[in-house]
Amino acid sequence: MHEEFLGRVLRPSRYVGGEVNAAPKDPDRAAVTVALAFPDTYEIGMSHLGLKILYQVLNQREDVAAERVFAPWKDMEALLRDSAVPLSTLESNRPLARFHVVGFTLQYEMSYTNVLNMLDLGGIPVRAADRGDSHPLVVGGGPCAFNPEPLADFFDLFVLGDGEEAVLDLVEAVKECRGLPRASLLERLAAIPGFYVPSAFRMEYGPPPRVRRIERTGPGPDRIRKRLVADLDAAAYPRSPVVPYMKVVHDRIALEISRGCTRGCRFCQAGVIYRPVRERAPRTVLGLMRDSLESTGHEELSLTSLSSGDYSALPALVRAAVRFGRERCVSVSLPSLRPGTLSPEVIREIASVRRTGFTLAPEAGTQRLRDAVNKGLEDRDLLETVRAIASAGWDLIKLYFMIGLPTETTEDLQGIVDLSLAALKTARKANPRFKQINVSVSPFVPKAHTPFQWAAQDPPQEIAEKYRFLKKGLRHKRIRVKWHEPGLSFLEGVFSRGDRRLGPVLEAAWRRGCRFDGWTEEFDLASWLAAFEEAGLDPSAFTGPRDPAEILPWDHLDAGPSKAFLEEERRRSLEGRTTPDCREGTCGDCGA
Repeated sequence: MHEEFLGRVLRPSRYVGGEVNAAPKDPDRAAVTVALAFPDTYEIGMSHLGLKILYQVLNQREDVAAERVFAPWKDMEALLRDSAVPLSTLESNRPLARFHVVGFTLQYEMSYTNVLNMLDLGGIPVRAADRGDSHPLVVGGGPCAFNPEPLADFFDLFVLGDGEEAVLDLVEAVKECRGLPRASLLERLAAIPGFYVPSAFRMEYGPPPRVRRIERTGPGPDRIRKRLVADLDAAAYPRSPVVPYMKVVHDRIALEISRGCTRGCRFCQAGVIYRPVRERAPRTVLGLMRDSLESTGHEELSLTSLSSGDYSALPALVRAAVRFGRERCVSVSLPSLRPGTLSPEVIREIASVRRTGFTLAPEAGTQRLRDAVNKGLEDRDLLETVRAIASAGWDLIKLYFMIGLPTETTEDLQGIVDLSLAALKTARKANPRFKQINVSVSPFVPKAHTPFQWAAQDPPQEIAEKYRFLKKGLRHKRIRVKWHEPGLSFLEGVFSRGDRRLGPVLEAAWRRGCRFDGWTEEFDLASWLAAFEEAGLDPSAFTGPRDPAEILPWDHLDAGPSKAFLEEERRRSLEGRTTPDCREGTCGDCGA
């Protein structure tokens, strides 16, 4: 992309393209052209599995040319603007405005200003209402599409749920409607399951954050239900993923062994929107593993899912994967591990090739709070897993906790300190060479479609005070504490449960220079607060408690589990009652 600029920017390999397994086509010969846009840097976007899947699904069709584009860093943006050169894709250096579809992955609320910036740099009007028949269709998908209301002014369409089949329906509709007015295309799209056209709905608001009414004013159903891929074995998956030129965040093969989770952690949006659980057969995973490693040369592979330890054939799969990897000096890792689900056999198998990191997520420091959030984990499960990992030779373990969870007390914060110290003591006893426990602490952010969607979020000053408490309690040479910027989490919470009134705020913040807000060193809270003041809105109005009887901005979007089920889970949380995993007990009738 723009070869003449490459010697003048940081990390020029972000913009080179032409990597091994890239799929360049002649876009002028394709019936439909799609720019797959990721609103963050190349090294983050190229680590995202969903982007890789869609890239393969689309480019398997001869009549479609799918290309990639990532958010340019500020040095490249300055060169583009100074030279009046548009943002273009890696494969063909084609400006975004010349594509039929520009599809954004909406993974994180704090990437929203990058979305607006990429549209503007690409020569596309930022607001959907300003686009004409010749402009691309701007589409969003991913977790944030389950409450896309803050972005409604800027997108033509949102796709809810799994994208493998939905993106092909999108391509067919665009192909059928070539030459027709934009309104006709949107009407056609609104009739497709899982497709949400925000301009077809009108919102009536009360004082923030109240919503008085959600009314459909255009074509399509009153309630949009998510798309679901029923059979993962039959679903397309990248067997020859693109090999980046530079080191990316997750520089390895990612093999999705299952999708969905029924553990029912009440804070977890992914556990709701990806239900029900679907697994890939071990033989399918092993076939993908063989093809992916042979076509890339990666030295590490990861067996990924929301809870890898719950995969029903995990011991057999890990044995086969490790045996395969050992012959090729390839290590095997299991992220998203749940203490209590890993047998000593699985741990030994993973350790037999090359030890990668181990992350365990207790989430809360006490049994009472873990029951309230339905974590289903006891101290002895965690400590036994720590012992087994350390005994197998690992010398570093990461523990992940959340603070600010509903009903949290000082005793729960002290529990984080006590449990972390106990884990270190257990690990050192099992392995005298054990070096360090990394304790990662993040503020709780209420998310749409979860039992905690009605909960209040702690203000930044309270979160900062809790950090100080933990930092003081965890002063130990073998414990390292990392935390998340409180102001950044506060703003994430505003947009995670916000509505269309936040659109002008987002645009004002972008025009004030906000970019890469998810990067702590780039985050500018003062500019954001000025944007809220300019729009006449108090951001804290969107982070307070919500009444279960009120209309929520996302009530017309169906993630599967019913609102009644989520409200019952909220009540059970307040009573300290757990809900068993339906894979092991009776059906909870969630509606998914």
